[in-house]
Amino acid sequence: MTQKHIATVQPLPSSILHNSVEVRRQYTRAAAKQAVQLISRKMRIMGRKARTATPDMPQMVQRGH
Repeated sequence: MTQKHIATVQPLPSSILHNSVEVRRQYTRAAAKQAVQLISRKMRIMGRKARTATPDMPQMVQRGH
């Protein structure tokens, strides 16, 4: 699986591109987005594996007195 290594979806003016603070901010945003996507993908996969590994069991319902 290939990953896109781009800092931003929208093209930036060259004056902003030469501003190191703004470039860092864009790359940080892109890295955070990739991290969230990776974690959510891993959680989905783990959830699927857990559902297939666990047989369907009726939930125990406790009644309070």
